[in-house]
Amino acid sequence: MDHPWLTAPAADVAQTARSLLGWEVTANGVRIRLTEVEAYAGTGEDPASHAHRGPTPRTTVMFGPAGYAYTYFVFGMHWCLNLVCGAEGEAAAVLLRAGEVVDGLDLARERRAGVSDRDLARGPARLVMALGVTAAANGTSMLDGTGPLVLTPPTRPVAPSAVAAGPRVGVAAAHDVPWRFWITGDPTVSPYRRHVPRRRRN
Repeated sequence: MDHPWLTAPAADVAQTARSLLGWEVTANGVRIRLTEVEAYAGTGEDPASHAHRGPTPRTTVMFGPAGYAYTYFVFGMHWCLNLVCGAEGEAAAVLLRAGEVVDGLDLARERRAGVSDRDLARGPARLVMALGVTAAANGTSMLDGTGPLVLTPPTRPVAPSAVAAGPRVGVAAAHDVPWRFWITGDPTVSPYRRHVPRRRRN
């Protein structure tokens, strides 16, 4: 199986992210076709990246090897899922932002009760909930079946002309870098919300 992120340099993380659209990720009885992803580079290159200032106990996994899951907790309530990519020792990762549930629909509905099928994995936290992924996935392979997540090539390849790019979401720095990629017109793509700096209280 060809994994472009295993051979591409970390500097090519944007192209790697784009190439992941249409790939499918499976965990705990649910399979999701990726419709939206977001790229993050490494040390000193991308102030929006968790690895911008170098490795920490949390971000060590981002420095490789490629093909592993990097999970983190956000807003004190949600998990997000990234795929580590690039050469070992050079931090880079792709945030899996949204997708279409293509198998295990009943399980996904149980985990995301009360939402439409379109919204089951429409956003990074929702995608993780639909898959039933927890912190235990962090640092596990998404390629060889030894971890809870398995990434597989697309059954419906995405034409380059169907891919759109735009600013990233929910980051305080470098939010206008056009490293968010999505399948144009797909209803499961999450809505864009421009970053708004918090006002300091006097």
